[in-house]
Formats: sequence, structure tokens, C-alpha cells
Amino acid sequence: MSIKTDGTKVDPITLDIIENALKNARFEMDGVVVRISLSPVIREQHDEFPMICNERGQMIVGQFGSYIPSVVEKFGGDVNEGDIFVWNDPYASKGSISHNNDWCVMLPIFHQEVLVGFSSIFGHMVDVGGSVPGSMPANARTIWEEGLRVPPVKIYDKGVLNQGVLDIMLNNSRTPDMNRADLMALIAGCRTASTRVRELCDRFGRDTYMTACDMLLARTREAMRVVIQKYIPEEPVSFTDYVDDDGLGNGPFKMTLTISRRGDIAVFDWTGTDAQAEGPINFHIHEGLCKLFFGVYMIMSFDPSVLFNEGFYDLFEIVLPEGSLLNPRFPAALSNRLNTHTRFFDCQAGALGKFVPQLSMAAGYGTSPHFIFSGTDKDHKYFQLMELLFGGVPGRPKGDGFDGHAWWPLFSATPIEYIENYYPVLIERYQPIQDSGGPGLHRGGAGIEKVYRVLASGSVSIHDDREVVPPWGINGGLHGGTSSKWVIKAGETEPTRIPSKIDNLKVNPGDRVVFKTAGSGGWGDPLDRDAGIVARDVRYGLVSREQAETSYGVILTEDNQPDVYATAKHRATAKEVRGEPPAFDFGYTPPERQAAE
Repeated sequence: MSIKTDGTKVDPITLDIIENALKNARFEMDGVVVRISLSPVIREQHDEFPMICNERGQMIVGQFGSYIPSVVEKFGGDVNEGDIFVWNDPYASKGSISHNNDWCVMLPIFHQEVLVGFSSIFGHMVDVGGSVPGSMPANARTIWEEGLRVPPVKIYDKGVLNQGVLDIMLNNSRTPDMNRADLMALIAGCRTASTRVRELCDRFGRDTYMTACDMLLARTREAMRVVIQKYIPEEPVSFTDYVDDDGLGNGPFKMTLTISRRGDIAVFDWTGTDAQAEGPINFHIHEGLCKLFFGVYMIMSFDPSVLFNEGFYDLFEIVLPEGSLLNPRFPAALSNRLNTHTRFFDCQAGALGKFVPQLSMAAGYGTSPHFIFSGTDKDHKYFQLMELLFGGVPGRPKGDGFDGHAWWPLFSATPIEYIENYYPVLIERYQPIQDSGGPGLHRGGAGIEKVYRVLASGSVSIHDDREVVPPWGINGGLHGGTSSKWVIKAGETEPTRIPSKIDNLKVNPGDRVVFKTAGSGGWGDPLDRDAGIVARDVRYGLVSREQAETSYGVILTEDNQPDVYATAKHRATAKEVRGEPPAFDFGYTPPERQAAE
């Protein structure tokens, strides 16, 4: 997609006002959606992603872009005022969304009968049918098992609701009331953006608004060109990380990324990544979205002042080998693709860390852990709780990683009061896991332990990763802790370990499910970390006295204060014995290296 500008002039102040008005409209979309939706996934955790685009479908503000032109092309230009499009099929939409649970809404924006842009949001629906509650079966082998698939269709045609489309979509869900509310919330959010864009056109003139959008794209492109020149090496650098398994006993799965620069063009090549999985961890990614993920990482790492939009797309070249984990052939299963999606960012951090280690970060908890509990309550009413859990965010150049935080910045944890009020569940424990944050000059974020005590019979599904392959540390930092899952039956005290990917685990009143997420890697030499901060972490329960001594070299007094003299002596000896710390600490030997050894 190209960036164009015409002869219309836009002064810097007007450009700044339009830019910030669009940013505000994008956050207003969020506000509208969470006020109208009913499901905990969208209402409480904000698993929805809005954007506002220009008339060519290029994202000006938002989080995910790229897919508008392919949808418009499918309809041969039959796009009218009052039309609203909806879809959830990753294959039919060229990977614009990546599993069936994501319902995407798109609305064309007209000003005085002239197309001036599009607004769009996709959000995660609690259930879209399929073989298990939650529609993300851990053992799926094809997308046919993962619920209803809807290609791009008009749910509103020139302002008239297509009741048949809505009925079909809701009839295939175990949670139709929630889905209907959430879908209408997405539509309302898109309509809000449409109103705000028309207001900007009224205020400044349509030509001024459209030219401003082009200028914002051009400005981002130039800023990204500078970032590429400065931080992307001409000589290729490669990095490999692993997804534990695909839920069917296969794995680990290798993901290899090679980054290089050709003039102003950054090349991101996934050649060497394993072939698509039998199970549902495949990530059918749109090439434009792939560019977007690289772009947002580079902006946040190297120049956060840059407006995140699609202006830089022609500066990126993407290689996604067909039939691989990142470009699977239909009908590969996709429902648990987040295990692969988040490893995408770890690979990017690792590759860039080889070239600019001082600006890169370690690896994180590496997925989006899901807990799903469904059944029938004492009033014979069906319930389905779905919650996203969080883990350790990586240690980074500017400080420690966050403990028990989301990969996605705007996500939030579901309030315990909400869960206990609406579902037959009690949360007995919710706390950081000691020693799960990788030791470093800047400590990796800790994983979290959450204990659910169920009050009704039902079934549980769990999806997580980083149980086998820990999150690595960088620049001398050490790897973080792995995840684990346990069940304690009512009346028993000994826990039984369960897999990180499991469906239809039968539970009864009084049973407890213990969900431990992974931590993250540390950044920098832990022997250089301020001893007072290490002691504080011990007092807070984030680090044990043993780890303080063995990994950080800090000797503590009985009241957990640093012994300055003993610490200095111990650290000097530890550095001499260890020597220069490694650039990466993986804490894991991959199968191919095991075979070689």
C-alpha cells in the first residue's frame, strides 16, 4: 500500500490536533466497547483491538491493521454508507484475525457521501462452538473442530440488519447472550469512531483531514527509516526459540528468525522455522500484520515517540515459508496460536539482542494462558468462565520486568470480585511466584500462582506454554522460571500435576486447580544488581534467601538486610570463578543440540 499526498497544506498545529483527536477516538472506541460488552474477556480484560484507517484501509491509529483492502476487494467495491462487515474465519480473511474466537467488525466511514476511511475492531468471543467449551480444543487437528467459521459478510447492508447472519452466528455458540452483547459493542465502537472522523472533516475540511492522515503515515515512515538504518544490521543475524508442544505430544517446535538490512529495507525471514504442527498452535499470520508486529516492537524499543501506523510497511520485507508454523496450509488448526504468536516477539528480541544488546530485552512468559471453567450451576443455568492469566514481563534496559503482567499493555486482570460474584468459583490465592523472575541487573518479572476452588461440577480447559522451554536471559541475565499446573481433589492435600494444554478435566465441588504461569528472563549481570534491591525483593517474597546468595551473590543478615562486606567478598569470588557472563542464558538444550552432543 502506498502513501500519497496532494496539494492541500496542513500546518503543524492542525496536524497535531488531528493526530491527537484520532488517538482519543481510538481510546473512546475502547471505552464504548467495554461499557456495552458482557463477557469477562472483553468487559474486564479488554481483549479487543480497535483501529481507524484512511480511505485506502491503511491504519492511522490503532493496534492491528492491514486487512481492510483484502475485505474491500472481496466485495468488488460494493461498500456503502450504513454497511457493516463481520467475519471470523482466518483463512477466508487472509489471516486478518488468527483464530475463530476473534470476531472482526469493519465499518466504512463516509463524509457527505465521500469515503474518508474505515473503523474496525476485533474482539475475542467466549465461545463460537466447536468440540469444547471455549472453542479452543487443545487436541484439534483441523480448523473444522474449532467452531463456526464466517467469511467476510455484511451484517448491516445500508443500515439494515441482516438478521439471518446474526442468528447463524449466535446459534452456533454456547454463550449467545454474551456474544450478541459483545458483537454489538464492537459495532458501537466502530460507529463512535465514524462520528469522530466526520466531526474532524466538518471542523477542518475533508481534504485537510485526508491529507493529514497521509502526512501522519509519511512521518512514521521517515522515522522508521531512521530506526532501520540505526538498529538493523546489514549482515544477517539469526535467533531460535521454541514452543513447548502442540497439545498432541509433538514438540518442541523451532522458530528461527533472521534479520538483515538491504539499504532502507529491513528483511525479516522466518526460513528455518519448523513445519506446521499437527495440533492447534499454528499461527496463520497476514504478511501486513507480521510487519505490524515487527514495527510496534521496534517503535517501543528504539523510539516510543513515533506514532504507530502503517506508514512504514514498504520498508519491511517478510519471508513466511509456506507450510510452516507461521504460514500453515488450510485446514490446519489455529485455536491456540498464541503460544506461537508471543514466541514471535521473543525471537525478535533475541535477534536484535545480538546486534544491539544494550537496547533489547529478555524473553517473557511466552503465551496468553487461558483458564476455562464450564458447567451447570445449582439453578440449572449454564455458565462458562474464561480468564486470561498473565506472567513475567522480561527484564529490560531501563529496569525490572513487571510481575504478573500482560504481554498486551492495555489488558487487565479480571477482578476476583467479578469472578466470585458471577461464577461458582472462589479464588484462594493470587500471588507472585518466588524465584520465577530471572536474576539479572534488572530482574525478570515473576510469574503468578492462582488457585481456583470450584463450587460446582464441571469441566476445565487450560492452555499455557513455557513449561519445558524457560524464558531466556540476556546480557548476563539468567533464565526465568517455567509454568506448571496442578489439581487438588476435594478432601486431599497432595496435588496431581496436569499438562499445560488440557481439555475436559472433570472437577467437582471443593476441587482446587493451581495455575502457575512462567516468569521471564533477567537483563544484565545479577552480580551487579544493587544489594539493597535484592534484599528488598527477599523481604517482599519475590526472591528467596538462597537465590539471593547463589544467583545475586548477596549475603543477608538474619533480618534480611545486605551484609555489605560479606557480599562484596562473595561477589568478587563468584565473578572470578564464573568469568565473563554469556550473552544469553537459555536454561534449555534443544533436541538438535542434544543429538549433536
